[in-house]
Amino acid sequence: MSKRRTWVLLFVLAYTLLLSSSWNILKSILSWYESNSSAATPPTSSSVWPALYASVALGAVFGLISMAASLAVAVPATVVTWITVLVLLAFFGMPRRALVVEGKKLTAEISGFVGKILIKEGNVVAAVCAVVGYFALVRRSREEVGPP
Repeated sequence: MSKRRTWVLLFVLAYTLLLSSSWNILKSILSWYESNSSAATPPTSSSVWPALYASVALGAVFGLISMAASLAVAVPATVVTWITVLVLLAFFGMPRRALVVEGKKLTAEISGFVGKILIKEGNVVAAVCAVVGYFALVRRSREEVGPP
């Protein structure tokens, strides 16, 4: 099997495991919400809290999934960038000792930059999913109760 097929197989396997486990987590969050929202059937202010908790949990799960998916794509791109910069520095005659020092600096700088971007994107996805999930759960609970 070629290198490319091996990486594709690993990515597909990782995403399958990620989606399977996240699907089970999402189902458990929704079943928890349904059990807690059925206890408070009239639409009161106390029935809003289970929807809020469930939407935050859903947002967190989707945020972590998006960060993991982004990381799976970002790592190979980061390694290629890092290698390219080091090869260019070596090509232009930088001594080996200085190249090692620059390589350590580049590794820290690129890793920090990628980490900041991953956290920012994960937080945005989590916030959007939490807001959408909250409104969907509140709407769903109001439809189950019926019109006032």
